[in-house]
Amino acid sequence: MLRIENITYAVEGRPLFEGASAIIPDGHKVGLVGRNGTGKTTLFRLIRGELALESGDITLPRHARIGGVAQEAPASDVSLLNTVLAADTERTALMAEAETASDPTRIAEIQTRLADIDAWSAEARAASILKGLGFDDDEQQMPCSAFSGGWRMRVALAAVLFSRPDLLLLDEPTNYLDLEGALWLESYLARYPHTVIIISHDRDLLNRAVGSILHLEDRKLTLYQGPYDQFARQRAEKLAQAEAMAKKQEARRAHLQSYVDRFRYKADKAKQAQSRLKALARMQPISTPQEAALRAFTFPEPEEMAPPIIHLEGGVTGYGDTPVLRRLNLRIDQDDRIALLGKNGQGKSTLSKLLAGRLPLMAGKLTRSSKLRIGYFAQHQVDELSIDETPLDHLRRLRPDEAPAKWRARLAGFGLGADQAETEVGRLSGGQKARLSLLIATIDAPHMLILDEPTNHLDIESREALVEALTAYSGAVILVSHDMHLLSLVADRLWLVSDGTVKPYEGDLEAYRTLLLARDKPEPKARPQAARPKRPSREALLALRAEVRKCEERVEKLTDMHEKLSAKLADPALYEDDRISDLETWNRKFAEVVEAMQRAEALWMAAAERLEAAEAQA
Repeated sequence: MLRIENITYAVEGRPLFEGASAIIPDGHKVGLVGRNGTGKTTLFRLIRGELALESGDITLPRHARIGGVAQEAPASDVSLLNTVLAADTERTALMAEAETASDPTRIAEIQTRLADIDAWSAEARAASILKGLGFDDDEQQMPCSAFSGGWRMRVALAAVLFSRPDLLLLDEPTNYLDLEGALWLESYLARYPHTVIIISHDRDLLNRAVGSILHLEDRKLTLYQGPYDQFARQRAEKLAQAEAMAKKQEARRAHLQSYVDRFRYKADKAKQAQSRLKALARMQPISTPQEAALRAFTFPEPEEMAPPIIHLEGGVTGYGDTPVLRRLNLRIDQDDRIALLGKNGQGKSTLSKLLAGRLPLMAGKLTRSSKLRIGYFAQHQVDELSIDETPLDHLRRLRPDEAPAKWRARLAGFGLGADQAETEVGRLSGGQKARLSLLIATIDAPHMLILDEPTNHLDIESREALVEALTAYSGAVILVSHDMHLLSLVADRLWLVSDGTVKPYEGDLEAYRTLLLARDKPEPKARPQAARPKRPSREALLALRAEVRKCEERVEKLTDMHEKLSAKLADPALYEDDRISDLETWNRKFAEVVEAMQRAEALWMAAAERLEAAEAQA
């Protein structure tokens, strides 16, 4: 059992914990949540004993082992498999001693202990963990030095999972995993035999892998039973109650203050006024609990373009002379929301770079709308920001003709306030850097936004704000993410990147998740998979209704355009001899709008049918 009793700790005079307490029973899976900067990582360091408490106690059972991922595995010549096996120090020491022991009694003790810790299946267990995190059999035999830092972080994670500590502390473990690795970890942690505490902003992970939420707020710790969604409901109720109490107290204070102001200097009422003045002084203000405001993103709106904005036929792309993706036959319209699925290394980032114009087409035909603007966000771009410059410096370079007030307004639209605007990028948090990179990616009001793992370093409130912004955004979205919650709320089309090509995936995200976790089944193919649940979830119904509304709005826009063009073509002046070229232009636009209307109406009808069927099953 982990006991946190009345702890107090401050950093540079700023208190992070004041009399905070919590009890985590053995074997519990707990998600540690709270606003960025409140001290979640510091709490882990306090539990590990790396920092000294000012007061209070943190206690664990005697001899309990604590494990976590502090840094990536070293770039050594040791194979991945042996690096992971070495993490079980007891097994390693016993195996080494077994080679040299000569005393029969000691040999028997060693063999008994090796059997107790299941040492003979260790290699198979280590290989299984590495496979789940994305390493195939050949890669497991390769040296750590052959892999980049992000992949070595996965090796370090595999090592700590293999060692099975009594208390496993994981700080944002999915930040360096792809969707497949994140889903595997979610399933693994749900079965983990000991206590786990996870700092995470991945809502699906906190719903599926943990049974309690430890909330850090106002320098206190509160343990809520149930997964994240249940915590969120309880939290909302608590906030509503606190707000109601605060309003009631404010009304009471106003009433008392009014009486005092009217009668404190009147002799016959002075005593009563003084009594109420004392009552006012005794009233402890009820403040609503500290709550992160929804830090909205403000994406600039692009002008509307005729569909399609990108059309690819027989495309081939790759690096140098080596093709990675072939047989690419894809179409993207401005109102598309597309999620790219597929295992790591299959080509999701390659396709993103091709669409963004950062990789050449080796063969085939790629047609883009003229004046098409594309915004591209990839995680590595966060690392390419100028760390010695402020966000204002970045905007000054990008928009030298704009007034400083406009730069600040742009930054505020992405949750970067006055203080952050003048802070060097190197001193900003990971989430603040990601916001700046998103601002830079969208500053030109792109018609298509390509987002490659946009939620790393964003807290849950910011992820929800990103969902809101993408839902309101009128351009196309291409999304690569390990955040299933984000994908489920934003994407309405799925493309599977596998076997060197890209095809539509007709199953839903839950079917894809199920197939990825079925270890005895091959990689899913691009064809209809498991049937949808008989009773659709509330989120699914809301998504379907939003899709119908979006289709209706699209049809309304096109209908309006159709009426305006019809009126234009009905103008007799347009048919005069000197305006033949204008007539051809307006006829072409009219034909494009008619085609777009037919497609939009078909999408509307299909969406309405899906909604009707779902509501009938609900």
